[in-house]
Amino acid sequence: MSHNLFDRPRDFCGVFGIFGDDRAAEKTYLGLYALQHRGQESAGIAASNGDKISLHKGMGLVWSVFSDPRVMPQLAGASAIGHNRYSTTGSSKLENAQPMLIQFKNGQIAAAHNGNLVNASELRNLMEEKGSIFQTTSDTEIVLHLMARSKKRSIEDIITESLLQLDGAYSFVFLTPSKLIGARDPYGFRPLCLGKLGDATILASESCALDIIGAEYLRSIDPGEVVIIDGEGIKSTSLPAGRRKASCIFEYIYFSRPDSIIFGEKVDKVRRQLGKKLAEEAPCDADIIIPVPDSANTAALGYAQASNLRFEIGLIRNHYVGRTFIAPHQDKRDLDVRVKFNPVSGILQGKKVVVMEDSIVRGTTMRQLIHLIRSAGATEVHVRVSSPPVRFPCFYGIDIATDKELIASSHSVEEIRKYIEADSLEYLSVKGMLNAVNDGNSCCTACFTGDYPTAIPANFDKEQFSIDWKNGEK
Repeated sequence: MSHNLFDRPRDFCGVFGIFGDDRAAEKTYLGLYALQHRGQESAGIAASNGDKISLHKGMGLVWSVFSDPRVMPQLAGASAIGHNRYSTTGSSKLENAQPMLIQFKNGQIAAAHNGNLVNASELRNLMEEKGSIFQTTSDTEIVLHLMARSKKRSIEDIITESLLQLDGAYSFVFLTPSKLIGARDPYGFRPLCLGKLGDATILASESCALDIIGAEYLRSIDPGEVVIIDGEGIKSTSLPAGRRKASCIFEYIYFSRPDSIIFGEKVDKVRRQLGKKLAEEAPCDADIIIPVPDSANTAALGYAQASNLRFEIGLIRNHYVGRTFIAPHQDKRDLDVRVKFNPVSGILQGKKVVVMEDSIVRGTTMRQLIHLIRSAGATEVHVRVSSPPVRFPCFYGIDIATDKELIASSHSVEEIRKYIEADSLEYLSVKGMLNAVNDGNSCCTACFTGDYPTAIPANFDKEQFSIDWKNGEK
């Protein structure tokens, strides 16, 4: 049994690819290290020496999966792809770790995927009826089966034909012995960027993975774009356009690192704007503002700047608590938050405090945090949330719970305020959130508004996406 200490959506996956560097696997390892926040359950690297692809993957964090000094020499080659996984579809087992490597009629190909396919069950059932045998429960394997069944000749045509059968969110990196291929779904749900390091070309979920190896950020891969990178250079093709662009706005709010560029825009800049918009919409008569570290830090700075409130670090986060912490033989309802956060009483004592959070999903952690802050001497505790209420489940790669487990799906803001025992509670409006990004109309807001960019199959089982969610505390 796992136990999640966060009252916020859980991370999904990070992908990385590099072509044209003699130390490709080492660069991929560093890139995955920078993308560790996107998935902590498993990690893997597939590398090509030009003739053969080698693979190593395992359960755990990047450093632990590759801690054996004998591993990296086995991943020699000038091209590689890597993956950090958090299970949104498919259970948390080694066989579901990525990259996935197969041998088919065109030779070897490895694949790593960030996102969720809403028609995965439909495709899987059709293929199983025709005799396909699946080794994993991951929707990534479905794509490999589609490729193996294709009658197209070139790898580019095989991949394109397979992608055309998918519905939902994906950013893929594929590796053959001689090519690196990246693809982003036509809606553009998940981020993928292009970078350069000397003669090497790089694909990564976020630009922070470029920074760690000293690479230059070039641009975001366009929605529906397929990029083929080989010894002849870079070639780009496009899939048919989606009904609309739908970049996940939660990438800005919470998931991506603040030092990253995603969808062509700086995350830090957007988060500051979210805080500033919230200060305009929901000012508060208080002494100080403190963030729930770390993802709310930047929004709190924006709120402080716009409202002339003093920004303080009132909660110290313990960075060494694992995701699977379980307190033996004791009631852990209150201990969970005390293990993760400690209040700074010298800052909070006698103060009217605004607490900034990026999102509230279940509300239990915020309720405990407010108790903690009051116990440190705060006279008032006001909560401001730099996103709208999360009312609907996500089907595109974020493990947001079923609507039955979302407190805002069945409770008003006032009811939530009473539950978390705050003196006041205000959320950012959808309009304010969209105004914080350059092109708000190109963002997916389904978890806030219920406006899903794609059709969701009637028999879609959202429960399978909530792996161990009921053991969580958000």
